Amino acid sequence: MWQVVGVGLLVMALPFAAQAASPVVSCDELAKLALPDAMVTAAELVAAGQYQMPDDPLSQIMNQPGMNVAGHTKEAPNPAFCRVAATLKPSSDSAIRVEVWLPVAGWNGKFLGVGNFGWAGSIMVSGMVSGLVEGYATASTDTGHDSATPEGQGGRFALGHPEKLIDYAYRADHLMTVAAKAIIKSFYATGPVRSYWIGCSLGGLEGLIEAKRYPDDYDGIVVGAPPNPIVNFNAEQLWAGWISDRNPDMQIPKPKFAMVNDAVMKQCASPIGLKQGFVDEPDKCAFQPRQLLCIGADGPDCLTAPQVRMLEQIYIGPANPRNGELIFPGPAKGGEAGFAADGKPFPVALDLFKYAAFENPDWDWTTLDWDKDIATAAAKVGPLMHVDADLTPFMARGGKLIFYIGWNDGHNPEELIGYYQAVLRNAGPEASAFGRLFTIPGMGHCLGAAACDTFNKLGTIDRWVEHGEAPERILASKVSDGIVMRTRPLCAYPQVARYQGAGDINDAENFLCSGE
Repeated sequence: MWQVVGVGLLVMALPFAAQAASPVVSCDELAKLALPDAMVTAAELVAAGQYQMPDDPLSQIMNQPGMNVAGHTKEAPNPAFCRVAATLKPSSDSAIRVEVWLPVAGWNGKFLGVGNFGWAGSIMVSGMVSGLVEGYATASTDTGHDSATPEGQGGRFALGHPEKLIDYAYRADHLMTVAAKAIIKSFYATGPVRSYWIGCSLGGLEGLIEAKRYPDDYDGIVVGAPPNPIVNFNAEQLWAGWISDRNPDMQIPKPKFAMVNDAVMKQCASPIGLKQGFVDEPDKCAFQPRQLLCIGADGPDCLTAPQVRMLEQIYIGPANPRNGELIFPGPAKGGEAGFAADGKPFPVALDLFKYAAFENPDWDWTTLDWDKDIATAAAKVGPLMHVDADLTPFMARGGKLIFYIGWNDGHNPEELIGYYQAVLRNAGPEASAFGRLFTIPGMGHCLGAAACDTFNKLGTIDRWVEHGEAPERILASKVSDGIVMRTRPLCAYPQVARYQGAGDINDAENFLCSGE
C-alpha cells in the first residue's frame, strides 16, 4: 500500500507499525479484572532488576544462551514490569496457571508467548524476562499442572484426568493467549498489534498446534525441534532401550559410543568441522557400523557383531513389524556420544505410553507391541497433539513460521525436512512467503554441543512479519561464560554454510550460504 507523505512523495506504508504505549491503569487494578472462567490471583509491580530467577534444573537449562529467545549472551536485568498471575478453569478439573508480564514503560505494542519444555508444569520465566528486555508484553503457562508436586511430575497428571490432558495438549496455550491479550488491552487500553510464539521441544510442538488449531492467535511462530507426531517420536526414544533389554549382548557401553563418534568425525567431518567439533553435513555421511566390527576378540576400539546390529537399528529407527513401515527415523550420524543402548527406557517417552496412552502406571514397556501398541497410542493421543502438514489457514492470514533443529538432536532433521517440505507443498505457490527451516550443524536438542546455538529468534521472526525480511541467513554464536567464542551463519534450507577458503574460520563473515 502506498501513501503520500509531504508534497507529492510516495512511500511504501508499513502496516501495523507498533507504537510504544503507556499503562492507563495501575498494576494493582488488574487484580479486579474479570476474565471468563478465570481468577486473577496476583497483580504486583516488580522493580527493575529485582526479579530473581528460580534455581532449579529446568531453569538452568532454559537460562543457557542457546535457549535465549532474543539471542542474548547474558540475560540483562529485568525492566520494571507489572506481574499478573491468574488461574484458568475451562473445566471443573482444570487449574491452568498463567503469568502475564507487562512493561511499565517502553512497551513496543507486541506480545510474546513462551513455549514449554518436557512435560511442562512450570512458568517459563527465562523467556519472559528476555521478552521484557526487548520491550514485549509476554506470557507463559504451566499447561495445567504443577511439576513441583509429586502428582505433577512427568506425565502422571494425565492419569485419570482427561481434561488435564486436553489442557496440556492445546487448551492451556490458547486460553493463556486469549487471557494475555485481554490483560494487555486492559493495562494499555489497546491490544497487541503483533503476537509471536517461540518454543523448542514441547514448546515447538505447542507452536505447531497453535498454528493448526488457532491460526489467528499468532502472527509469527518459531518452532524448535518439534516432537511431531509425538507418539511416533516417543516410540523412537524407547527403541534402543527396548532392543538392548531383550538382547543384552547388543548393549553398547557409553565409551564405545564415544569411540564410534570419533570414527564418524574422522570420516565425515570437514577439516573445519573436525576443529570445531561436529559433522558439517550428516545427511551426506557414508559411515557404516560394520566398519568398526571387531576382528577377533572384543575390545574398546571395535564393535561386536551384536553391537553392530544394535547401532544399525539405532540409525534406522523403529518399524512396524507387520508391514515394515518406518515409525520414526533414528538419529543422524555425528551425535553418537549422546546415544544410549543400555536396556533402560527414556523416562519422558515412557510416561506418554504409561499415563496418556494406556492409562496404566504399571504398564510394562518391555512388552511393547510395535504394531498394535503404537496404533493404539496414536489413536488416543494423536487427535490431541499430532499436527498434520496442512497449515494453510495460518498461511492464508499472513502467518510466518520458522523451524529450527540441530543435527546432533535425537530427532533426525531429515524427518523435519520431510515434514517442512510437505507443509510447503500444501501452502502452494506462495510457500516461500510462509516458512523457513534452519538445520544447525553440531547442535543437540534445542541447544548445546559444539554448535553455534545462540541466535535472535525473536528479532528474526519480528523482522519477517513486520518488515517482510524473510530470513535466509541468521548470525549464530557459540557462547561460553557470556563470551562469544565464534560465529557462523545459519542458512535457510536447502542451503548450508560453506567456508570461502580464506579468513578466520571462527568468523561468520567468512562463510557463504550455498546450495551446492
